[in-house]
Amino acid sequence: MTGEFNQQQRAKGNGRRKGPWSQAEIERLKLRYGLRSDAQISRELNRSVESVRRMAKRVFAGDLRLGPWSAAEVQALKNYIGAARIDVIAQILRRSPTEIRRKVEELQGKTTAGPWTSADIQQLKRLYGTRSNADLAVILGRPEVDIVSKSAEICLAKDKGFQRRRGSSQATRMPRWTSEEVELLKQLYPELSNLEIARRLNRSQKSVVSKAHDLGLKKTPRRLRDMGRENVSLRYRKQDDPRSGQRDSEV
Repeated sequence: MTGEFNQQQRAKGNGRRKGPWSQAEIERLKLRYGLRSDAQISRELNRSVESVRRMAKRVFAGDLRLGPWSAAEVQALKNYIGAARIDVIAQILRRSPTEIRRKVEELQGKTTAGPWTSADIQQLKRLYGTRSNADLAVILGRPEVDIVSKSAEICLAKDKGFQRRRGSSQATRMPRWTSEEVELLKQLYPELSNLEIARRLNRSQKSVVSKAHDLGLKKTPRRLRDMGRENVSLRYRKQDDPRSGQRDSEV
């Protein structure tokens, strides 16, 4: 009896949800699987890692797809390059690992330079922190030198977690904010775009946003209205672009 009680207490302490999955949980799993670790998804859904893996097998089960790749499949593949292992991508797309590798190699040979569209830039901003430049070159279909150049131009930086996993955090660590920089940030943040501030301070946009959040800084109502108009204009321009669909963010 005591053993049963202790087991119940441990289950309560663990706090993991049990029982049938809701449709909302399944949809969240579909969106996150392969892009986040099983442990991260487990914490988000309050399910055990084993439960997450079992449900993923059920959700992505089915006969292997054969034959030519559709445009939607290629776009889905690009979404997982650099984020998921080959076997996980194969599970999600229901293609063999050999097919996944072949298609990635094919995409690696299709990089071309050219003007950047708003959709390209939004995708670069969304993925830059968590993907290598080589992977981004494949995803965006651009030479790696273009990725490096554009990311520097719009003041992007790799996420600290990504840097640690690749063993490069020490080489790319941002310097501490000086009191002079903090004061300048306080002056500039309300009215200027984060990109303009990042350029003036020689920092990444992410660093500017993070520090402004720590300091409780806000944009003025006028700047917020301008941002709204800019984002609406951007969405209209993206309607005819099949590669778009990512959430806008201020520049």
